[in-house]
Amino acid sequence: MLQLLLDLLKDPLTFLSEFIAAHGALTYGLLFLIVFVETGLVVMPFLPGDSLLFSVGLLAAASGELSLGTVIPLLIGAALLGDQVNYFIGKYFSNLIREREQVLFLKREHIEETEAFYAKYGPKTVILARFIPIVRTVAPFVAGAGRMSYPVYLLYGFLGATLWVSSISAAGYFLGDNEFVKANFEKVVLGIVGVSVLPIVWGLISKRK
Repeated sequence: MLQLLLDLLKDPLTFLSEFIAAHGALTYGLLFLIVFVETGLVVMPFLPGDSLLFSVGLLAAASGELSLGTVIPLLIGAALLGDQVNYFIGKYFSNLIREREQVLFLKREHIEETEAFYAKYGPKTVILARFIPIVRTVAPFVAGAGRMSYPVYLLYGFLGATLWVSSISAAGYFLGDNEFVKANFEKVVLGIVGVSVLPIVWGLISKRK
């Protein structure tokens, strides 16, 4: 299991190609599970998200082994379901986090800062968080712990999941036949991840200033 996880993190495109060849339609279940776990369990923020979706789109275009019309709604559902689980886990442990200085890697000040951030910028931050690795895993938990209005969270969580899955999968699909992308897949994926983490870097720089 550990080796499978390492292979997935190292090269999601090759991993998916080999899994499809060996297991066929079971790949849809695997994709659902990966996206659900990444968004639903706050302790699993290291699973691939952007690179996985890009690989899915690329495979759908290059080989037709995956149906984009099937995988997009499936993974939107996985992301949205994961968000709800994470939100309610955060809500359940809200009092525990507030009573202590730190629980696991979450500090009480993180909850307080997030509440202030939501109050300042509004629920659209739920959509923005979806496009940032690690943050998209932690944000639902913190939103629940911070007692953000659930109907509001559900609406913006749905919009965020839809935009995230659709845009990155479609990017992989339409760039799937590009020779540069095929020859430099790892660099393209690193570029996508780099762009995704820019808001974190900017936030840290702004906070330091």
